[in-house]
Amino acid sequence: MLYFCPMKYPLVIAGPCSVESEAQILATARALAQIPEVKLLRGGIWKPRTRPEAFEGRGEEGLKWLLKAKQATGLPVSTEVATPEHVELALKYEVDALWIGARTVVNPFSVQQLADALKGTDIPVFVKNPVSPDLNLWVGAFERLQKAGLKQLAAIHRGFSYYKESPYM
Repeated sequence: MLYFCPMKYPLVIAGPCSVESEAQILATARALAQIPEVKLLRGGIWKPRTRPEAFEGRGEEGLKWLLKAKQATGLPVSTEVATPEHVELALKYEVDALWIGARTVVNPFSVQQLADALKGTDIPVFVKNPVSPDLNLWVGAFERLQKAGLKQLAAIHRGFSYYKESPYM
């Protein structure tokens, strides 16, 4: 079981935004495994795109590559999930940690479906903040996951988009 306890140093998670090929993820994993600070290999398997003709990830094939990278290097692996089917496949291919992306966090129905799919597991889940500055949506995602019995939760703050000018943009 992977467990992230409080550390003196930041938890370094590294890897490609998109897992595009077996060679790419294996080469990346081998290089990252040489860096002692890297504790988790991440790679996007499903890429939620607005346009239907855009690259939307490698799906199950990419999960096989992530598992190979894990076996070759010993690095735990992580990927984003957006549907219960993603959760099922990620668990089947021994993904060690999951993250819920900014686009999914904004939909409480989707978050609830993920929480229901994760019930009974003890997998670490990272939750990105929504792109819009809505703290209630973000906190609500954590509450839904906690109610499903998940205890290993972490926040990822990826910044906000805001329609007005602000000193933080």
